[in-house]
Amino acid sequence: MYLHLGQNEIVPERRIIGIFDLDKCSYEKRTRDYLARAEREGVVLDVSGELPKSFVVCDHPYHAQIVYLSQLNTSTLKNRAESEKPVL
Repeated sequence: MYLHLGQNEIVPERRIIGIFDLDKCSYEKRTRDYLARAEREGVVLDVSGELPKSFVVCDHPYHAQIVYLSQLNTSTLKNRAESEKPVL
């Protein structure tokens, strides 16, 4: 199965490590440091098209991890991931 993250970006569900709420997680220093390091390394892809609400960490064949910023909230992404049919 695949998960649609927004802005025509689709990732295989097997590659997803975690889905995180950007507002709740960004209060923690470790999360801010992680996102800043990922940005410096060039592995952050903003697929939100607007103000991001969540970020999805995925493994990647060419990098240790890749971070997608999405305009969709975590509950929407979770529902899409749990759905039996693909949502585009």
